[in-house]
Amino acid sequence: MALSSRLFRGVAALEACLVDDKAHVKQGAQGEHVRLVQRALVLLGDKSIPTSEYVAGLYGPRTAAAVFDYKKRRSIINYSYQTQADNIVGKMTIASLDRDVLSKQNLPASP
Repeated sequence: MALSSRLFRGVAALEACLVDDKAHVKQGAQGEHVRLVQRALVLLGDKSIPTSEYVAGLYGPRTAAAVFDYKKRRSIINYSYQTQADNIVGKMTIASLDRDVLSKQNLPASP
C-alpha cells in the first residue's frame, strides 16, 4: 500500500511511516515531511500551527497538539496498546491524513 494524495505520494519519510513503526513522526522531528503533515492539518481545518514551527519544519508542541486533536476527533486509537489518542503520526494517522487530503483534492472547484 502506498500513499495516494498529491501532498504525500512519493515522500519517502511518510511512505515509511505508513509501513514501519520505527518511522513514526514524533515531537522533535524536523524536515520537509513534517511540513507536509502540517500543511495537511491546516488544509483539514487546523489553524493553530504557528508560522515558526511551519517555517522550521519542526514537529513542535503546537503541531503535536494539532495531531492529537485530529486523532481525537477521528478516534484514531490502536486499541491493542492504547486507551486514548496520542500525538504521534503513525501508520493509522498517516493513512487517515492521506485519505482526508485525497478527498479534499478530488472535490470539484467552487464556481
